[in-house]
Amino acid sequence: MAVVSENVIVVENLSKRYLIGHQVSASGGRYKYTALRDVLGREIRNFARKMADVVSGRQVVQGDEIEEYWALRDVSFRVKQGEVLGIIGRNGAGKSTLLKILSRITEPTEGRISLRGRVSSLLEVGTGFHPELTGRENIFLNGAILGMTQREIRKKFDEIVAFAEVEKFLDTPVKHYSSGMYVRLAFAVAAHLEPEILIVDEVLAVGDVEFQKKCLGKMNEVSRNQGRTVLFVSHNMDAILKLCTQGVLFESGIIRAIGDINTVVPDYLTSHPPSPEVVDFSGKARPGQFAERVRLAKVCPSEVGRAWVFPFGHQLSIDLSIHAKPSVNEVEVIVGLYSIRGFEVATWSSAVDDVALRLHPGTNTFRIGFQRLRLLPGRYLLAFSLFSNRGFEDGILEAVQFEIMPAAEIDPNKMDGSALVSATVSVID
Repeated sequence: MAVVSENVIVVENLSKRYLIGHQVSASGGRYKYTALRDVLGREIRNFARKMADVVSGRQVVQGDEIEEYWALRDVSFRVKQGEVLGIIGRNGAGKSTLLKILSRITEPTEGRISLRGRVSSLLEVGTGFHPELTGRENIFLNGAILGMTQREIRKKFDEIVAFAEVEKFLDTPVKHYSSGMYVRLAFAVAAHLEPEILIVDEVLAVGDVEFQKKCLGKMNEVSRNQGRTVLFVSHNMDAILKLCTQGVLFESGIIRAIGDINTVVPDYLTSHPPSPEVVDFSGKARPGQFAERVRLAKVCPSEVGRAWVFPFGHQLSIDLSIHAKPSVNEVEVIVGLYSIRGFEVATWSSAVDDVALRLHPGTNTFRIGFQRLRLLPGRYLLAFSLFSNRGFEDGILEAVQFEIMPAAEIDPNKMDGSALVSATVSVID
């Protein structure tokens, strides 16, 4: 393919500000008790301020106090034709805000963008689809939005349907589709209607593994063989490394690093370990109030000095500490494994492996080593729950965030499809 150096995306000094409202009491703190006169006075003040905002054309914000929040600050970069740009960063770093501005969904507060060619975006499940229309009708609707004629859409129609694998439900309103079917059809439309710029957010995580591979292959094809530009946001560093040539690392709304993807990704992984080595649960929010008979105390990797970053294929072993006030003869520990977007990957329970954990008063520490844990590179969450013969004792949903680092080459023989199927448990303390 001929190398083209033309810039198709130019972002200059881009900033995006949001106004956030907070409700406060007359004394400056949060409302705990409010009299009727306080409520009436507050609503009258809010109504007057909102009317003034409407008249002046300002953003209408709910609340007594208004705080400025900058999702992006002074962002500048350029993307050449045919490049695949990987956009990475932690949740809340500003990635999705940037894509929404590039997709013309929202306007920037400051700065400017220049786009050469048609833009097709896949940002959220269902974006750009009308729920009452069928899959067939939505294909033509999306094509029309992109400025294509019906003849052009018909030419690509069979290819879109075959890629999405939704032939059986093509004449069904998409409001009856599952999230996976939504994504299949949405990506097929976005990738096959020949946009010059394709923007894809983390939404592909909704699809199954085979479809994700299919999508990555299609993005690779449209960039390398057809010279189209792709912007790809993902927490899966393996996919980013395989697909992208350049990378941008966002942190708190600013660009921390930009350049070759093989330089940007290691910078991201090493500078932001997912969790501290020892995670103390004393300040972690619980899903309810419980008598503190049995409580989760802390967790850390079994290997001293290792943060929560593991190379692909590495055995995962953790030391989990549980505090008990009385002696408890039998406690069940459940460990849930979730993707960074909250999808359940696997669950392990000590009861399944017929492991009875007995607690003595004070802190009890157990080493849990998971066998045949074959996780693809990316970020994951661990959740913990404790049950005794009295029922639920304690639980933390997002207890630990950890990273599986990509290997130079993944051995397919190691991907045996088993994850968290069994574990060994030993008493440390």
